[in-house]
Amino acid sequence: MRLFAFFCLLPLLLAGCSDVTPGPRVLRVTHQLDTVHPNHRGHEEFARVLEQISGGRMKAKLYPGAQLGTARESIELLQIGSLDMTSVAAADVESFVPEVKIFSLPYLFRDNAHMRRVLASPTGRTLLEAGLGARLRGLGYFDSGSRSFYTKDKPVESPGDLAGKKVRVLNSPMAMEGIRALGGAATPIAYGELYTALQQGVVDAAENNPTSYLTSRHYEIAKFYSLDEHTAIPDMVLISEVTWNRLSAQEREWVTEAVRAGANRQMELWTETEQKSLATLAAAGVTIARPDKALFMDRVGPIYDRLQQVSPELHSLVEDIRSQ
Repeated sequence: MRLFAFFCLLPLLLAGCSDVTPGPRVLRVTHQLDTVHPNHRGHEEFARVLEQISGGRMKAKLYPGAQLGTARESIELLQIGSLDMTSVAAADVESFVPEVKIFSLPYLFRDNAHMRRVLASPTGRTLLEAGLGARLRGLGYFDSGSRSFYTKDKPVESPGDLAGKKVRVLNSPMAMEGIRALGGAATPIAYGELYTALQQGVVDAAENNPTSYLTSRHYEIAKFYSLDEHTAIPDMVLISEVTWNRLSAQEREWVTEAVRAGANRQMELWTETEQKSLATLAAAGVTIARPDKALFMDRVGPIYDRLQQVSPELHSLVEDIRSQ
């Protein structure tokens, strides 16, 4: 009897109750951010729409704030089917899906409207499907704005101000190359550990969008924010290919539609939230600098030159994106 109970519970442990019947199919969904962040509210919309359009036959259980591990750990859980869905920065995906590293190129997009247009294009959809060989299926994107530097001692007005500074960066070879090109010492650290790393001087600076800088409360330690906007790296909404293969055709349609609704809501909220975040930061005593972006753009040209030599395919993709 005990063995029978164990084998009955095993699928629940491995798949997060996804296959329990006759009750609803429950998808476990995790992300790294706070519950006030637009990304979480996008996930809430996904969960609401999924339950609504499925008539309660599908539900989503959300685990915000890195409750189920780091971004990398979440991706690895997706690969083995122990987790159903996650949203993570595209930079966190590139070690699993090399094509995705294109998003970490500095100054790839002209502006936010250009980025959103590319994400909705056939190019964006192709990149979502690039991870199928790694058992990762992209279903959509969340807007994460543009990443800018924040520091503890003084604002970054030019690349020279980054010299000698340890800058926390996403665990992405391309992102690290970009920070080095701009003069900083790239230091990859898990997002959940960054507050303490800044507090203890493990790093001198970091970079992120205004909303994440605010909701993470990193401004309490690093009070100088410089809007150089060197990268615009979207978040990718991923589902485990193991989970996807368990779903019926109807369930796949429900999930796809719900992700679309969640992404649309997230992008609406992002537009509303970003300017409010900057105003809140200024009111909290943060010094907000607006350096000349041309000074930074001049430093990253060699990255594109090397890319053309070592990966003509990715460079061709760059040209495709820039033409849109």
